[in-house]
Amino acid sequence: MSEENTSYRQIMKATSIFGGVQVINIIISIVRSKFVAVLLGPGGMGIYGLFTSTTGLIEKITNLGLSTSAVRNVAAANASGDRSRIGTVVSVLRRLVWITGIAGALFTFFAAPWLSDLTFSNRDYTIGFRWVAVTLLITQITAGQMVVLQGMRQINYLARANLAGSVAGLVISVPIYYIWGLDGIVPAIIVSSIVALLISWYFSSKVSIERVRVDKKTVIAEGSDMVKLGFMLSLSSLIAMASSYLIRIYISHKGSVDEVGLYNAGFAIINTYVGMVFTAMSTDYFPRLSGVAHDIGKTREVINQQAEVAILILAPILAVFLIFITWVVILLYSTRFLPVVNMIHWAALAIFFKAASWPIAYLIIAKGDSRTFFLSELAVHIYMLGFNILGYSWYGLEGLGISYLAGYALYLIQVFVIVRTKYSFSFLWEFVRITGIQFLLGISCFLVSRFLSSPYLYLVGTVLISASVYLSYRELDRRVGLKMLIADKFLKKKQN
Repeated sequence: MSEENTSYRQIMKATSIFGGVQVINIIISIVRSKFVAVLLGPGGMGIYGLFTSTTGLIEKITNLGLSTSAVRNVAAANASGDRSRIGTVVSVLRRLVWITGIAGALFTFFAAPWLSDLTFSNRDYTIGFRWVAVTLLITQITAGQMVVLQGMRQINYLARANLAGSVAGLVISVPIYYIWGLDGIVPAIIVSSIVALLISWYFSSKVSIERVRVDKKTVIAEGSDMVKLGFMLSLSSLIAMASSYLIRIYISHKGSVDEVGLYNAGFAIINTYVGMVFTAMSTDYFPRLSGVAHDIGKTREVINQQAEVAILILAPILAVFLIFITWVVILLYSTRFLPVVNMIHWAALAIFFKAASWPIAYLIIAKGDSRTFFLSELAVHIYMLGFNILGYSWYGLEGLGISYLAGYALYLIQVFVIVRTKYSFSFLWEFVRITGIQFLLGISCFLVSRFLSSPYLYLVGTVLISASVYLSYRELDRRVGLKMLIADKFLKKKQN
């Protein structure tokens, strides 16, 4: 098997593993919400949500984005093959997660009265926040262990740690809610975080890393790069949250709270069920790209391969969404949410541009170019907010879908110009060809969904979906030998 085929297989393997983990995590999240709703009621669900969202925001600010930025450093050290270098980077990372974790915990502990007042409009939950403060340290240490697994590209261990942590958290928290009710919310949060830490420690301990003692000077020298990029990542994330918050406020003022709910529901479908493909792929893609970021030839190859696989996996899913989204909305929500269908149609087309821009945007992070990354992300959030306001003002909910498409089309141009100018990157013809054909099929599905009604919508739509599936299957078979992989699995099952 050629090196190129091996690379494609690695992408497919990582995507399938983490895609499966994402699906199971979504199911676990739904089950947990159901148990919380039944055992604690709406009030308990609200208290749980306010505790986790408040500490989550503090964590996002105090963790300095190390869970993402440090992956780059660990991956680069791993690619060098220098065990001493790997040990140094990991030791610095572990020192930093303790520092940031303690900072977050101390802030939460001492600000507990104010947090309780701000969150619940009283100080009844001060003790609860002080107990929960310890989870900021525990969660940050856990994140550090997961960074090591991701940076060292220990895919199986990382997936198992993620899955085991989610399952254990569910199994442990439900009995606590059942026995103690509302009083069990804080203990459940703490115990779940401790179990997740133990699981992450167990799997990270399986990776052989040389112990290296680092002094303060080394921590500052090595850690400044992680912290600088991580801070920019955190700042960008906060700007994204602010932009999202502002558009929701705008919709509620110009429209209604119901339309905010419809907007949330529509993009939850796109971000959860389509977005999990990006999440699954990025877990292995980022460390793999970081390991070759110094070599433009290998970088171009890795990005194009990842972009091709992203389009080939996503295009058939988007085709199904475009044709059957009415039924998807009814299945996931109810007929009352059907006004979001037209918005989702436009947003689904935007995912083609996101699939092309997403792999190249990661190159800026992999290069450690924090200033360029921040300015690029700041620009996209500013014009995306502007597009959203204009779109909603002119066309209501459907206008938000149109603005999403326009925003990602412009974002693709923006990041391509940046990486082309700064890093001499270019897309290969093979990627352009595949994307062009699948995008035409996507537009065809879009037009069919807008201008045909049942049964012609589903008849023609099924033909277009089949064409997209066949194209993806044929192209993936060329790259990873899909037929051979399927045949091997059937043979193994028969032998067993």
